[in-house]
Amino acid sequence: MYMAMSSGQPVLVLKEGATETKGREALRNNLQAAKLISELVKTSLGPRGMDKMLVDSLGDVTITNDGATMLKQLDVQHPAAKMMVEISKATDSEVGDGTTSAVVLAGALLQKAEELLDKDVHPTLIVDGYVSASEKALDVLNKISIKVEPTDKAWLKKVVITSLSSKIVSQEAAELADMVVSSVLQVAEPAGEKMKVDIDNIKVEKKPGRSIGETALVKGIIVDKEVVHAGMPKKVERAKIALINAPLEIEKTEISAEIRINDPAQMKAFLDEESRMLKEMVDKIQGAGANVIFCQKGIDDIAQHYLAKVGILAVRRVKESDMSRLAKSTGGRVVTNFDDLSAGDLGQAQLVEERKIEDDKWVYVEGCKNPKAVTVFIRGGSQRIVDEAERAVHDALMVAKDVLEKPLVVAGGGAAEAETAQKIREWARTLSGREQLAALAFADALETIPLTLAINAGMDPIDTQVELKAEHGKGNATAGVHVVKGKVGDMAKQEVFEPTAVKTQIIKSATEASIMILRIDDVIASKGGKEDKGMPPPGGMPGGMGGMGGDF
Repeated sequence: MYMAMSSGQPVLVLKEGATETKGREALRNNLQAAKLISELVKTSLGPRGMDKMLVDSLGDVTITNDGATMLKQLDVQHPAAKMMVEISKATDSEVGDGTTSAVVLAGALLQKAEELLDKDVHPTLIVDGYVSASEKALDVLNKISIKVEPTDKAWLKKVVITSLSSKIVSQEAAELADMVVSSVLQVAEPAGEKMKVDIDNIKVEKKPGRSIGETALVKGIIVDKEVVHAGMPKKVERAKIALINAPLEIEKTEISAEIRINDPAQMKAFLDEESRMLKEMVDKIQGAGANVIFCQKGIDDIAQHYLAKVGILAVRRVKESDMSRLAKSTGGRVVTNFDDLSAGDLGQAQLVEERKIEDDKWVYVEGCKNPKAVTVFIRGGSQRIVDEAERAVHDALMVAKDVLEKPLVVAGGGAAEAETAQKIREWARTLSGREQLAALAFADALETIPLTLAINAGMDPIDTQVELKAEHGKGNATAGVHVVKGKVGDMAKQEVFEPTAVKTQIIKSATEASIMILRIDDVIASKGGKEDKGMPPPGGMPGGMGGMGGDF
């Protein structure tokens, strides 16, 4: 990249081969790439949304309508398009649901911004208008929110069913909602006046075979390991469980050592001493009163023999996360030294049993008294179905968590967005100058959510828009798109509700992403090395940045 001095002498600023796109061209390239990502996920929004089949470089297939999953699987190259992927990831990790909505709204905001740019409205004025409008939108959302009792099962179930309705498991939404709500309430803990939920305490296991309807909630933990020795009991009732983070083996010395044995008696004494030490460890476990042991490390063959002899069920090499969940579920304490093990450290469960699930053997720990960690075991007809069901359950767990931690809900079906758009239009009339245009554009972008729901349900978008505006103009704040019946209806009467936390996150993420893209007026790309295969000849931009046809 060259720059000319006043004397006309060129100065090399960046290394040769670097490219630069400036002004409106750079902005439009970024807008086009971001809008393409939005268009990609748009048809997946809502209960009547379509699924996408994604095939990776190894031939693995993913079938999903989850926005975050779709965009994670895509090898997106364009920097502006990557920003759209990032907002879906952020929304997924923060609130769990609404990932598709966030990307669709960001795309709509950029589409409306492009229309204003064509009318010679400066990007800075659009940004200012969007910031003001988003603040107003969040204010309106809080005003139209319904405050609920965080532990009210009926409200939680309504929110969870709404989330599950747009997933592959929609047929079993009611049954799954009961499990999700029960599991979240089971692990919820008070934090001052509020409730706190750690989703990691809800283990989600999956296995193809049977149907989604046979998904079950286990008030305990399923450990995907088998009992280590054939001679051990496969079922223990009224289990007293030792959780040990230490090897039931003779540890090797830290430094290289050599033992010289001169006769067989010394060899026998050496082996006998090893056996005695292992027997001592087993005696300590038995002495504490344990009849089940979960070990994070290995268990020696001789130790397995002694454990089997005294009727103790043992599982080895249990994952650290499972050990933590077992402690929370059974009330036990993870011990790192056999000398410290006492009866007070043992966890309790009604039943510990090894069961054969398809081709694998898993150990169930059930009937825990007040478990603070539970398991949702998902079944389904095929691997693809259980994978998608797992994503659906994750979203459902997250929305239940959102309501528990912030007990506010709004009507779904695009009703909240339509009402917010209506209020922003009324407020925009009080603004002057071109900022008003940006605020109105923000309102139009919000209406893209209910309109997309209508289009995906096969409804007429213009009729839907007119009817929605009329209903909200009359003061019906809960009027939205009833996709099942294919008409505009009162979503509160249909008991379709979503967490306010999700809607808030969608607006914040979409606004921030669109503002960031609108503020870019210069794209400078350095020439890559030998490994940068996506770099075109000088004059083009990496990965399709020179135009809307980016390499996705």
